[in-house]
Amino acid sequence: MKAFACQMCGECCYGEGGIFLVPEEILQIAVFLGLDRERFLERFCFHRHGRVYIATGKDDFCIFHEKGRGCSIHPVKPGPCRKWPFFNALVRDRDNWAMAKDACPGIVRECSFEEFVREAEKWSCSEESST
Repeated sequence: MKAFACQMCGECCYGEGGIFLVPEEILQIAVFLGLDRERFLERFCFHRHGRVYIATGKDDFCIFHEKGRGCSIHPVKPGPCRKWPFFNALVRDRDNWAMAKDACPGIVRECSFEEFVREAEKWSCSEESST
C-alpha cells in the first residue's frame, strides 16, 4: 500500500518554517523562475543563521504556494518539500506520525505506521540514488 500521495492542499506549506535552500536549489529555482540568483534571493528569500530560507507571504503560507493551485515551483521544489512527510521526526516516532496523519490528507488513512516507515526507507534509497 502506498503510504502517501500528495493532495497539493498546502497544509505543509503553512507557517514560517525551516525550508532552507542549498546553493544548487537556489540556482535551480531561480532559473525555473527566469531570474538571476541575486534577484531571486532578494524577492523570495531571507537569511538566518547562515542559511537561506524561502519567505512566507502575508497569509503565512510559503511564498510559492498558490491557494487552490498548489506549489508554483513544484518541479524544482527544495529538498525539505520533496521529502515530506518522510521526516525523521515522523518515521521514528509513532505519535508524531499520528499527528501528521491527522493533519495531512496525503498520508493514506489506512496505512499503518510500519507501512509508512517501509515506504520512507524506499523513498530514502531512491532519493540517495538520484543525487
